[in-house]
Amino acid sequence: MGKTKKRLPVKLIIGLIFKDAAAASKAKNSLKHYFGSIDYESPALEFKHTDYYSDEFGSRLKRQFLSFRKLINPAHLDRIKTLTNKIEGGLMRRKKRLVNIDPGYLDQARLVLATTKDYSHRIYLDRGIYAEVTLLYRDKDFIPCAWTYPDYRSSEYAGIFKQIRDIYLCSIST
Repeated sequence: MGKTKKRLPVKLIIGLIFKDAAAASKAKNSLKHYFGSIDYESPALEFKHTDYYSDEFGSRLKRQFLSFRKLINPAHLDRIKTLTNKIEGGLMRRKKRLVNIDPGYLDQARLVLATTKDYSHRIYLDRGIYAEVTLLYRDKDFIPCAWTYPDYRSSEYAGIFKQIRDIYLCSIST
């Protein structure tokens, strides 16, 4: 029989996709209100890996990643995704979102994202939310899974997640 162990808290990360920098700023302020101070903020990167969001947001989109100083319980990912969906809804204009907010978490071994979309490789959490292991950390690098979105496969994103992972490792070692 295996023995249960206390789960270490994990690093909350949030990816934003947006066109309007002012809307992204409002989203960040809301996120800080709920999750506390941001300890990492990537540059706003060109989002060019898919046109999935173009009907809703238009073209020339940006992607930015945030991480938060306060660590979270991974079991709360469904609540966090539900909350970020409400924040998105509050920032809509003419029934269209101005910001897409993708929460997830990072720990020593993986990057996990939350989604409302079911698929064979996703695990149901609660509240209509699923979890997906998107990247694995092995041999000092993030490795994509067969289902990992093209943008998350990029070396640019891997570099960002390595920086966030380093911040996380420092926070759990103190």
